[in-house]
Amino acid sequence: MSPLIVLVGPMGVGKSTVGQLLAERLGTGYRDTDDDIVAAQDRAIAEIFVEEGESAFRAIEKQAVREALAGHDGVLALGGGAVLDPDTRALLAGQRVVYLSMDVEEAVKRTGLNAARPLLAINPRKQWRELMEARRHLYEEVATVVVATDGRTPEEVTRVALDALELKEA
Repeated sequence: MSPLIVLVGPMGVGKSTVGQLLAERLGTGYRDTDDDIVAAQDRAIAEIFVEEGESAFRAIEKQAVREALAGHDGVLALGGGAVLDPDTRALLAGQRVVYLSMDVEEAVKRTGLNAARPLLAINPRKQWRELMEARRHLYEEVATVVVATDGRTPEEVTRVALDALELKEA
């Protein structure tokens, strides 16, 4: 068992929204590893960062991604930093991976780059740019297709992703 589609990309890019639309259009289930982590840990991701630190969160995330890749056959959305782990990137090889991309101005519009995002708490624009500089090549490395989300509605992004993957709606 493996996912029909895996979505990767930065926080706020629309992985959850587009993932749910893709699942609806394909007649399959939707799963988000961030939701899995929150449910398993019984606390918000921001709390895990504050209480245990990023490295502890990444270990939890790595396990959640491994379990979801092995146990879900629908549309799967990964947290923005999941691709940082080399084992996770190896597991994504051979999967249909859609990298949803956006520029910093779009990120500001969508997320407000607010404090609920633990990695963006101080100087959000600068930190977002630095995160993307560190991660963009990793998203591209695992991607089967790249879909720019800037200026597009979730429905448009969904259609472009389906077309790029040559998948037919259910």
